[in-house]
Amino acid sequence: MINLIPFLSYVFITTFTPGPNNILSMTNAKKYGFRNSFRFNLGILTGFIILMIACSYFNLFLFNLMPKIEHFVGIFGAVYMLYLAYKVAFDTKIGKGSAKKGTNTYLAGVTMQFFNPKVILYGITVIATFITPYYKSDFALILFSLFLSFIGFVATLCWALFGALFQNFLTKYNKQFNIVMGLLLVYCAISISDFIG
Repeated sequence: MINLIPFLSYVFITTFTPGPNNILSMTNAKKYGFRNSFRFNLGILTGFIILMIACSYFNLFLFNLMPKIEHFVGIFGAVYMLYLAYKVAFDTKIGKGSAKKGTNTYLAGVTMQFFNPKVILYGITVIATFITPYYKSDFALILFSLFLSFIGFVATLCWALFGALFQNFLTKYNKQFNIVMGLLLVYCAISISDFIG
């Protein structure tokens, strides 16, 4: 059975902390307005769904091909979470200059997902660590992929809708926010010790 609290903590921390999707959503909404940036967010959702389904079946393929890989993927997942914890806790750059012309389109939102290392590593890690060890049916993999994509979509919409407010909050309380997010990621890494142990 999935370890729900660490799973949801990892999902929410990873999707709601600053990254290319969130920064560009916020920047596009500030520049073009929430309604006009919505197509970009729909593109992110579409690309996210495709990528999460691909990550699900890639992980399932690896586990079926090499059952002993679960242990190593669990270790990789824990190490990656600790790396993210370090980056989140001690990184003070909040994506200044992330927006580029031509980023506010549906196609830009879709294609960006396939070049977004945060989303790719997130998909591989969250699915390999929390999902495929316990669920292997097509229904479960697609359902989890849709759930993960929906949470990512909600995160980008939050960043778009509250862009200016979020940016002011993160600027004012950046250090404290990052430390709390980093500590929560450390908790997630420690909590999967049952999986890799």
